[in-house]
Amino acid sequence: MERESVIVLDFGGQYNQLIARRVRECNVYCEVLPYFTSLEEIRGKNPKGIIFTGGPASVYAEDSPKCPKEIFQLGVPVLGICYGAQLMTYLLGGRVEQAPVREYGRTEVEVNNSCKLFDGVNGNTVCWMSHTDYIAEMAPGFEIAAHSKSCPVAAVQNPEKNLYAVQFHPEVVHTVEGTKMLSNFLFKVCGCKGDWKMDSFVETSIRALREKIGDKKVLCALSGGVDSSVAAVLISKAVGKQLTCIFVDHGLLRKNEGDEVEEVFTKQFDLNFIRVNAQKQFYDKLAGAEEPEDKRKIIGEEFIRVFEAEAKKIGAVDYLVQGTIYPDVIESGLGKSAVIKSHHNVGGLPDYVDFKEIIEPLRDLFKDEVRKAGLELGIPEKLVRRQPFPGPGLAIRIIGEVTEEKIQMLQDADAIFREEIANAGLDKKVNQYFAALTNMRSVGVMGDERTYDYAIALRAVTTTDFMTAEFAELPWELLGKVSNRIVNEVKHVNRVLYDCTGKPPATIEFE
Repeated sequence: MERESVIVLDFGGQYNQLIARRVRECNVYCEVLPYFTSLEEIRGKNPKGIIFTGGPASVYAEDSPKCPKEIFQLGVPVLGICYGAQLMTYLLGGRVEQAPVREYGRTEVEVNNSCKLFDGVNGNTVCWMSHTDYIAEMAPGFEIAAHSKSCPVAAVQNPEKNLYAVQFHPEVVHTVEGTKMLSNFLFKVCGCKGDWKMDSFVETSIRALREKIGDKKVLCALSGGVDSSVAAVLISKAVGKQLTCIFVDHGLLRKNEGDEVEEVFTKQFDLNFIRVNAQKQFYDKLAGAEEPEDKRKIIGEEFIRVFEAEAKKIGAVDYLVQGTIYPDVIESGLGKSAVIKSHHNVGGLPDYVDFKEIIEPLRDLFKDEVRKAGLELGIPEKLVRRQPFPGPGLAIRIIGEVTEEKIQMLQDADAIFREEIANAGLDKKVNQYFAALTNMRSVGVMGDERTYDYAIALRAVTTTDFMTAEFAELPWELLGKVSNRIVNEVKHVNRVLYDCTGKPPATIEFE
């Protein structure tokens, strides 16, 4: 059965992934392709609809990204967004010019409800504008479907040819009824069924993997992270004991995390699981390293050596599993040869292992979809919904040199912070939160004695896309409780700080 799909044609817009995610949220599968994708390839995918993204260029500039005009003759509905709206107008004989007033931000737009795109949308609705050019003259056959105070042509339609275009961004949260508009395009214009769901993805993937792998051997480097865990379980459901997972415990995981990963993979799933306790090896290599980049390189290289030694014991395998997900594919070049994602800094791993082909069972999924697939596969929620965690682990949340004692301190402090966030019912509201160990020591008083100990920094942020973030305004009572517990329960810590810096200027991580 052919999967119904929509193509998002990317013209360099910053929201290309967001458009794809919104479409997927409507249970319609879609993929992002570069604007220069050939008509043959697009036709071959037999899409139910095509969406043109925004982009920073001006359509009338000579070097601006354009697709062939013949795309409108495929008989496939097209929705143009921002630059995509201007491009549709330009290619079909309309006129695009620099706007007398640049519109940016929340704008009240008046829509025509008889347009299928705005069916069920409020007559006056708030949309997110971001443009310097505007449609000065519509292409023949089009009519205005929406306008704003500064933008006489905020949306156009040619219902006979199923062509629609909006000057604003329906995919961003600031466009209040944006999801409704995209849903209208998918279901009322394109006639989609909306049958892209996780249970069907899991079922289809298991069947396809079983067919592809046959009786061959598969190897997976398991970091314990969400992506590699879900990839491993998906393959284990397809081929069971033909899969061997090597879990390298570098001693830089969160408290009890190595044991939790081992328990899940040995008790719940039918696969060959090898845990390599290489903590001392990593600690020895990290001795004296203080710069974050040095630490990353040391951990990456050591991971390869440990994994290679274990892989050699197994011998040749046919397939190597990687937890590549869709944003990695998009970011590595959109349709050009995708760079293989280094597995949690396992840079160059494929060069070291004797295998014939790489399998990337999650390469079509966004992160939130990977989590849904994980739950569908029966992986415990605790593992699936874990906080994002860097490949080098706690090494980059320890400022300066990494020692076993510092790791113990940070694991304990971080566990307290995470426990109290959960107790306060904030674990699903704060997007990322963790403790970091600063390299700062200061004087304190514990009991009647003077101490000279470390300061722990707490970090908590809210974000929708991890590109930008704001510090979370945690209740003082909660921060007070966490601080009190850490200084009382964690040895050699006498001070707790809270980081209230956004991204930018800071990063989310603390390295």
